[in-house]
Amino acid sequence: MSTASVRARLLAGDRLYGTMAFELFTPGLTAILARCGYDFVILDMEHSGAGIETIKQQVAYARGLDLAVWVRVPEKSYAAVATVLDAGAQGIMLPMVETAQEARALVEWARYRPEGRRGLAFGIAHDGYGTADPLATMAAANARNVLIALIESRRGIDNAAEILAVPGIDLGWLGHFDLTADLGIPAGFDAPAFTSAVAQLAAAARSAGKPLGILDTRPELLRRMVEAGFTILGYGSDLAALRAGYTAGLAELRALAG
Repeated sequence: MSTASVRARLLAGDRLYGTMAFELFTPGLTAILARCGYDFVILDMEHSGAGIETIKQQVAYARGLDLAVWVRVPEKSYAAVATVLDAGAQGIMLPMVETAQEARALVEWARYRPEGRRGLAFGIAHDGYGTADPLATMAAANARNVLIALIESRRGIDNAAEILAVPGIDLGWLGHFDLTADLGIPAGFDAPAFTSAVAQLAAAARSAGKPLGILDTRPELLRRMVEAGFTILGYGSDLAALRAGYTAGLAELRALAG
């Protein structure tokens, strides 16, 4: 597998599995995830406080691994998107996408011409510091990089069909916690309003022919999303996995001691 084939598999309708990192940005993180068999990791910049140097290092640690590195940027701006792509990220998650206009802006910022208007710089981190034909480099980046619209509000759900129909948007992602908060039912994943919103999003994705993704640790919630048609699944986060592993390990130690 290569990072280019991750987008090809996504667009072909394959299931992909990943996780998200908020805190444990170590040299071994991406290698461990690749060894575990994950297809992608999303590095968070919105809530983690991670900066571009941290992202650049994580991308470097992942070179040569069978793991795509995507990044949730902290804001909806050209600078946020282009800087992360120049650091070598192979995917962008744009937070709080609520309109087709915002989705089109992401495509314009992230894709090289003729698909977008991304600025040109070659031989830097996103090229692995190598040189190649500029046109081939641009085409390869457009084919490789995954663009994700994070839909996490009532307005985003209402406009989901138009958002996901934007050419160049590869994946719709459900921000389920923020959505429930916006619906006035924080963490109310069993509430009819949330179930209705998920059904509306799923219908929009089917109409646009685009896959949907979600990230959580609860099997029952993820099972419902799979039944709704979600094919891109994330397991919790680095922090959730660490807490779960250490909690289970401590329970086993205490059981040994009676």
